[in-house]
Amino acid sequence: MIMHTPCGLAETKSLNKTEYIAINEMEKILSKPTVKRALLYTRVGNNVQCNTCERKCIIPEGSYGWCGTRININGDLYTIVYGDISGLESRPIEIKPFYHYWPGSTSLTFSTWSCNFSCPWCQNSNLSRVKPDTRYVNYIEPYEIVNLALKHSDDGLCVSFNEPTMLFEYSIDVFRIGSRKGLYCCYVSNGYMTLEALKILAKSGLTGLKIDVKGDREVYKNYIGECDVDIVWRNIREARNMGLHVEVVNLVITGVNDDVCICEIIERHLKEAGPETPIHFTRYFPAYKFYNPPTRIETLEKAYKMAKKAGIYYPYIGNVPGSPYGNTYCPNCNYTLIKRYGFSIIKYDVTDNKCPKCGFKIHLTGRYIRKKL
Repeated sequence: MIMHTPCGLAETKSLNKTEYIAINEMEKILSKPTVKRALLYTRVGNNVQCNTCERKCIIPEGSYGWCGTRININGDLYTIVYGDISGLESRPIEIKPFYHYWPGSTSLTFSTWSCNFSCPWCQNSNLSRVKPDTRYVNYIEPYEIVNLALKHSDDGLCVSFNEPTMLFEYSIDVFRIGSRKGLYCCYVSNGYMTLEALKILAKSGLTGLKIDVKGDREVYKNYIGECDVDIVWRNIREARNMGLHVEVVNLVITGVNDDVCICEIIERHLKEAGPETPIHFTRYFPAYKFYNPPTRIETLEKAYKMAKKAGIYYPYIGNVPGSPYGNTYCPNCNYTLIKRYGFSIIKYDVTDNKCPKCGFKIHLTGRYIRKKL
């Protein structure tokens, strides 16, 4: 039998060899610095339900959830990736892409392992399709991440590369420290966290959220792993209602979501996000397990024009360096406010968040930070 001690570890009494090995392994796991009690879960009989993302996995004793980052030990849920950092790099905010959030700035960007989606075209499969292993960890304390950002003159913190919700508990602690030091805090996400998780993030210092919309219901059903696109749009809407800065990205994939799906995305964007929320139609290239041809640039330009005609103020196309559709134009007079090449700003002409030509208010969060190219 397993007796629960106040600290949550297990005591053994009259155990056979198999039971002893299992419990011994669990105690090894609990001794790792990257293993912490999860914040969001409920007990369901002998199982636990993870409430971090909307998969809401029911996890038996000694088992992991769908993503492999959370385990049920003695009826409690633990994250095993707290501070287990797989990637760490200072990057321009435009690469996320954020075009209306602290333009010109850089953020210290960090990640862990795994994902709660199964996109076959994943651009970062070396991180997101790898399950964490507590035998091999790269643990970094939350305050060390913040100190690194300050040391390298970054303006913010960003959880990206893999799905940031996997790093939920850790990012909360990093954001609390970082926001007190004057750093902005943002997520580059698939938008499938629970509302409870989103609210906690917002209270902990999250101010920017980029959400990928993969397509319509059929795309989520057939490619993403039986997930619900309505939850993604709900989180976009609720994040806006919480006062977070939101930008939406649609990776336009040849033969998957490059037809009538674009119309639906534009309609849902106007309804849930509103006309001021930027939307980026991004060029796809073959990756991971998906080999359809790259998106035709004409398809992206058509999506841009459709969004503009429908009433979205700030549509963009991405992964097409030098395209004029990567610039920011005044929605009222069409004056070029911000000119970009790739992820660099080469012209910035916004005064007090207004168009200098006609005075139209431009939707921007934070201030322009001029850095050397």
